Amino acid sequence: MVSTIRAAFTVTVCVLVAAGSSAEAQQFPPNPKVDRIFAEWDKPDSPGCAVGVVQNGRFIYQRGYGMANLDYDIPNGPEMVYYVGSVSKQFTAAALGLLVLDGKVSLDDDIRKYFPEMPDYGSPITIRHLVHHTSGIRDVYGIMGIAGLRMEDVYADSEAVALIARQKALNFTPGSTHLYSNSGYFLMAQLVRRVTGKSLRVFADERMFQPLGMTHTHFHDDPGHVMKKRAMSYERDSAGVYRISYLQNFDKIGAGGLYTTLDDMRKWDENYYTHKVGGEALQKMIHTRGVLTSGDTLPYAFGNNVASYRGLRTTEHGGALMGYKAHIYRFPEQHLTVLETCNLGAINTGPLAEAVAEVYLGDKMGPKTQRAAAAPQRPPADGGLTSGANADFASLAGDYYSEEVDATYHVTWRDGRLSYAGHHVPMQVLVPIGPDTFRGGGQTVRFERSAPGAAATGFTIGGGRALGFRFKRR
Repeated sequence: MVSTIRAAFTVTVCVLVAAGSSAEAQQFPPNPKVDRIFAEWDKPDSPGCAVGVVQNGRFIYQRGYGMANLDYDIPNGPEMVYYVGSVSKQFTAAALGLLVLDGKVSLDDDIRKYFPEMPDYGSPITIRHLVHHTSGIRDVYGIMGIAGLRMEDVYADSEAVALIARQKALNFTPGSTHLYSNSGYFLMAQLVRRVTGKSLRVFADERMFQPLGMTHTHFHDDPGHVMKKRAMSYERDSAGVYRISYLQNFDKIGAGGLYTTLDDMRKWDENYYTHKVGGEALQKMIHTRGVLTSGDTLPYAFGNNVASYRGLRTTEHGGALMGYKAHIYRFPEQHLTVLETCNLGAINTGPLAEAVAEVYLGDKMGPKTQRAAAAPQRPPADGGLTSGANADFASLAGDYYSEEVDATYHVTWRDGRLSYAGHHVPMQVLVPIGPDTFRGGGQTVRFERSAPGAAATGFTIGGGRALGFRFKRR
């Protein structure tokens, strides 16, 4: 009798284990059309991707290409856990949406209600502005770059909030422009904590990940957390050799910070149709596009872009940080989604996801449209200035300080070159592009004078998602 019970128990356990690992064990016949798209990385000495195609809630294809870990020869695959960068934003936005549906916050609340340390910029910044990247708040990673703060160093969340709150100016008037800013989604994560008393990691796990069975997904706010089957990320160095690209101490979540697997992403994708978490109200909210004060409607909704591709409606978002790349590309009317998680920084996931979608939906798509290539911008060597202006470049040399980022930049004139450098800010040669205006290190630097011909009193510097930092001459 005992042996019979033991045998029955053993069979039951085996069945349960097999059922629990079915997603990992699922095998598909090769699809040469898809496999050719990723053939460049499908090698035993290359990082690559894990790719899944989901239709009607089930995988119709999934495969790994290249290696998840070059140290231990572990291949990429659907069971590996990847960092998904800004794909995280749709999860942060959904968590915020749940708080709105709970009646805990309103999208039209002034953020100073929750962040009283933020300056009064003269025009209110609302939670809605954070969601749609229309707040004007400078990007936190751009601020850190100007300040010479390295992402691999350890900072408390409170320090990051204080850095954002120390900014005396915005990129633009709230609501007037769309400019992607990681600050908004980092602040949204902090808002969840301030409203609920729970970290975004805990709140998202309780309200979204556990109900959907996403057991391999978490917001990574603890760099010491042990993670089974974590894929490592890579970049090529100047010699073309793969190097590990991983920020071990990076623990800021909201704008990014999510680790997940293809199967967990499938479960999240299916909630778009089942409404298990948040109901229809949440789905309607998180696919509501932003609107500027001009009345123009943005493609950007709640951490996802609502658009179309070759005549088919889409919602999609990509992510990138360290050497990780990821993409969710959903075709809702066809109930088909392409999922990508990659571990090589050079991989451009968006066009690859489009190519995979064409394999399955090409006969339903309209004609391809030619994308216009941007004309390269190459300023002349002297920026169109006369060589006589060089005599004035030397007067720009000196030390300049910014209270907003608590940083000093040293501007030097040496060997006929003007350059700047700071603490953890490597030297950048300044190329003139106009009177007292230069480009260097991806930034535009404009020197200011009290009068024509007078010594420079300071400069403004900025580029990309963080503009207009003011430095005063010491």
